Amino acid sequence: MEAIFFNPVILSIVLLCILCVCKVNVLLSIIVSAIAAGLISGMPVETIMHTFINGMGGNSETALSYILLGTFAAAMTDTGVTGMLGSLISKYIKDNKYVLLLILTLVAVASQNIIPIHIAFIPILIPPLLGLMNKLKIDRRAVACALAFGLKAPYITIPIGFGLIFQNLIKTSMIDNGFIVTSAQVWKSNIILGIGMLAGLLTSVFISYKKPREYKLSDSEIKLKTDEKFGKKQIIIIIAIIATFIVQLIFKSLPLGALVGLGIIFSLGAVKHHKMDNILNEGVYLMGFIAFVMLVASGFSEVLKSTGGIDNFINTVIPMLPSDKIIMSGLLLLTGLFVTMGIGTSFGTIPILAVLFVPVFIKLGFTPPEAIVVLSAAAALGDAGSPASDTTLGPTAGLNADGQHNHIYDTCIPTFLHYNIPLIIFAIIGVIFF
Repeated sequence: MEAIFFNPVILSIVLLCILCVCKVNVLLSIIVSAIAAGLISGMPVETIMHTFINGMGGNSETALSYILLGTFAAAMTDTGVTGMLGSLISKYIKDNKYVLLLILTLVAVASQNIIPIHIAFIPILIPPLLGLMNKLKIDRRAVACALAFGLKAPYITIPIGFGLIFQNLIKTSMIDNGFIVTSAQVWKSNIILGIGMLAGLLTSVFISYKKPREYKLSDSEIKLKTDEKFGKKQIIIIIAIIATFIVQLIFKSLPLGALVGLGIIFSLGAVKHHKMDNILNEGVYLMGFIAFVMLVASGFSEVLKSTGGIDNFINTVIPMLPSDKIIMSGLLLLTGLFVTMGIGTSFGTIPILAVLFVPVFIKLGFTPPEAIVVLSAAAALGDAGSPASDTTLGPTAGLNADGQHNHIYDTCIPTFLHYNIPLIIFAIIGVIFF
C-alpha cells in the first residue's frame, strides 16, 4: 500500500491537479509536476530535463497542426467567413439557446467522424458566437460540455474517422496481448459508454448549467459581420477548406493539409500578402498556447513512463484486487483515470493499459464485450477533465477569446464531473449486463 501512496505517477498527478485548481498556469503546473515525478523516483535533475525535452517531440505534429490551423482560422476571420457563418447560425436559432447548443454539439461530432479536423473548428466558429452567447446568457460551462461531448463520444462509439483509429487501437492492443476481439464487437460494446456520455451531456445542459449567466461586454469581443457579402474571397476560402480536407485524407497529415489550404488562401489573394505576418501572429495567439501545452504534456508523459511508476502502480494494484468482476472493473477504471489524467490522451493510454489489463480479463473470465467496455472506458477516462487534454484545451481556446472563461473551473471540472462519472457507472453497468 505504501508503494501506491508514494508512487511518483500518483503524487505528480495529484500535484498537477492541486496546482491547476489553485490557478497556477497549466503550462507551469505540468512542468513542475514532471520535475516532481522524476525527483520522487530518484532521477537526476539533468536526466529529468533531458527526458522531458526529448519527450516533447511526441506531440510535435499535433502542435504544428494547431498553429497552422489557428492561422487558417485567423485568415477565415479576416475574410469575414467566420462572421458570416456566425450570423447565419444566429439567424436560424431564433434566440433559442438549446438550438445553438445542439448545433455546436453536432459540429463537434462531425469534426471527429464526417470531417475529421478535431478541434480545429473551435477557433474558427466559437469566437464569433460569443456575443450571441452573451445575449442569450448561456452558461459557457454548458457549451464546454457540449463541445467535449462532441469531441469525445464519437471516437468511443462510432467506427469512422478518429473513432476508427481509437477502436482499432482497442482491438489490436487486446489481440496483441492474447485476447481475441473483432471490430464489430468493439463499437457495439461501446454504445453503452456513449449512452452514459449522452446522459452527462443532458444533465449539464438541462440541470447543472441551465440558469442564465451574465458575461460582461468587452472591447475585444468579436462581433458578427452581417454586412459582409459572399464573393471571391469566400469562394477561395471554400476551395482552401476542401483542399485541406482532401490533402489530409490522402497523405494522412493534418499539418500538410493546413499548409496547402494556407497556400491557396495567400496565393489566390483571399488575404493580401502584406497581412501574412499579422495573420500568422494571430494564429499563434489563437492556438499557440494549446500547442505548447500539448508539447509539455508529451514531455510529462515521457517522464512518467521513465520513472517506471505506471507499471509499478498497476503491478502493485492488480495483485491486491479481488476476483469479483464488478469490484475489479471499478478499480481498473480508476487506474485508467489516473493514467489518462497525467498523460492527457486516451489514444496513448490504450497500449499501456492493455498490457496489464488483458491478463486480468483472461484470468477472471471476462467476455469480449465486458473486457472491451472496461478497457475503452479506462482509456477514455480523464480525457475530459485533464488540464493537458485537447478535449479541454480546445473548448477553452474558443470560449476564452474574450478572457471570461477559466480553463480549470469552467472547462476541466465541469467536463470531468459530467463525463468521467457516467463513464465509470455505465462501464460497470455494461459488465453487469453483458
